[in-house]
Amino acid sequence: MFQLLSKLKANSPTPSVPDENTKSERNRSSSQRSASKSLRKGKGRSTFPRRPGYTSKTSQLRMKGSEHTESDVHPLNLPPDERERHRPAFANMAGNFESMEGDQSIREKPPPLSFTHALGSFAKNASPPHPDSSNGLVGPMPPPHKSPPQSPLNQPACTDAEAYKAAGNKFFKAGDFKKAVAEYGRAVDADATNPTYLSNRSAAYMSMNLYEKALEDVKQADNLGPGNSKVLFRLARIYTALGRPLEALAVYALIQPPVAAKDRLPAVSMHNHIEQAEVGLREGTSGSMIIHALDQAEKGLGAKVEKPRKWRLMRGEAYLRMGNVNAFGDAQNVAMSLLRSNSHDPDALVLRGRILYAQGENEKAIQHFRQALSCDPDFKAAVRYLRTVQKLDKTKEEGNTAFRAGRYTEAVRLYGAALEVDPANKGTNSKILQNRALALMKLKDYGSAIEDCAQALYLDPSYIKARKTKARALGDSGNWEEALREYKTIAESHPAEPGITKDVRNAELELKKSKRKDYYRILGIEKDAGENEIKKAYRKLAIALHPDKNPGDTEAEHRFKELGEAYETMSDPQKKARYDTGEDLIDHGEMFGTAGMGGFGGGVIDPEMLFNMMGGMGGGRGGPSFTFSTGGSAFGSGARQKGGFPGSFGF
Repeated sequence: MFQLLSKLKANSPTPSVPDENTKSERNRSSSQRSASKSLRKGKGRSTFPRRPGYTSKTSQLRMKGSEHTESDVHPLNLPPDERERHRPAFANMAGNFESMEGDQSIREKPPPLSFTHALGSFAKNASPPHPDSSNGLVGPMPPPHKSPPQSPLNQPACTDAEAYKAAGNKFFKAGDFKKAVAEYGRAVDADATNPTYLSNRSAAYMSMNLYEKALEDVKQADNLGPGNSKVLFRLARIYTALGRPLEALAVYALIQPPVAAKDRLPAVSMHNHIEQAEVGLREGTSGSMIIHALDQAEKGLGAKVEKPRKWRLMRGEAYLRMGNVNAFGDAQNVAMSLLRSNSHDPDALVLRGRILYAQGENEKAIQHFRQALSCDPDFKAAVRYLRTVQKLDKTKEEGNTAFRAGRYTEAVRLYGAALEVDPANKGTNSKILQNRALALMKLKDYGSAIEDCAQALYLDPSYIKARKTKARALGDSGNWEEALREYKTIAESHPAEPGITKDVRNAELELKKSKRKDYYRILGIEKDAGENEIKKAYRKLAIALHPDKNPGDTEAEHRFKELGEAYETMSDPQKKARYDTGEDLIDHGEMFGTAGMGGFGGGVIDPEMLFNMMGGMGGGRGGPSFTFSTGGSAFGSGARQKGGFPGSFGF
């Protein structure tokens, strides 16, 4: 359009001397352009005082006859007469623009344009048409310097964001991180595309130990401004504080120039300790070593940061591997804390079930394994442990059934099969060993029973029942000194154990009884032998040990005397009862009196006479007759028998 105006101006004569009205109009136009320039320079004024005698640059050019073309002058800045003379041309040019009367959106008041936008539009000669209210003709857009200056109240958003950032920095340095977060938040709201505001708020969150929120901000900042070393360094530190060392090391690898080794050290140390714990769990390292590695890794966590779920499960596994009562309690606490966070956590349910299984509570363990499978039907660990517990429980119960039925040999076999199901289960296997020891004691295999009890105590040193069974087996085998020592150990470590005081007293009594002559051993019978078994045992040994069969054998003579002494007590129910209970512990050297031709006082029986009472050796040799005043014989109390031994001898 300006080119067309230039051609029109070139064909029209230019007045040599402008009149006063023209000068005034040109001066006004020059003042407006000066105001526009002032706005561009940031002076921010809408009106300027007019100096006397001031002449615009356009007027000076016209008066001096400059070669500068008037195409650079806006049509509204032309003198009135020339603007009136070119009005028809303006009307013709209006046809080249779209009519505004049919476009409602254009007739509406346009939003205010910034100064930069208005200036750019004018420079490109792309000003939209403007209606002339005087005659309805469409004219050019007014010059950009006609727009009102921007109000100080409507400052750009970036200015407000920087002010909020500055306020946040002030609060951050003062240690008021909560207010710093608030100010940085306002800066983010004012300009959400600036990564600096998000990064600063992330630092404030870190100082408040809110690492999850800090992670969200710093990741968003990294997306807005990728590659910023400061943002990446902060991201790596947050990953380390949250217990994610591998991700932290990956971020450190992206920073250029590379960070110092001391800056990477917390993440490296944490990663190494976690890897050490994982290897320990795979290779069967002791639980205490795994716990130590986890403790070292947790030192790198941020304050108030919850331990990662994976680490907690590893700790529970380590406690379970330690296998003692306190460790089981610690593992139980880990499992319950996980289940409080998520009651449908299959890993936590399996951990809890394994603890119960190790403690011998197989029914509850099976319930937990089934619940884990209901949460995750494909959970292989739950399937494996469920099958193991069911098989072990079944085999153990079969052994218990055989024991209750008195099939002790079969019970021993079934208990052995149960021990092979899961050799790693210390708790359950210790109980099976104790059960097998009881069956072996019924079979009088006290040595094997003692070995099983010792193995059970090795697997579970706190298993009091196995220790008591071992003491019983020691006593039944005749070693009452060791049995009493075991009972006293239990009484000292567990004084509240039911019946332990009575067990100690009984062991002390049995020890005293064991120091006297063992009539059961002399007769070669068991303690539960009946009257007929006692008689048979005596006859057999008396024939074998009779002095006539062993002339000159003092050992046989001594044993023959002991045999008579034992039979005298064992054949009398009252004496036998007192002997068994230990109520009649007397000096055994006074039990026998001197043999005579008549009756015996005190109820003692001469062994040789007792032998004749049993029928002798089958011979009919004569001898002194005698009468039993008291005591017992193989033929009943007070029985009289005649006969004698071949060749008399004194005792």
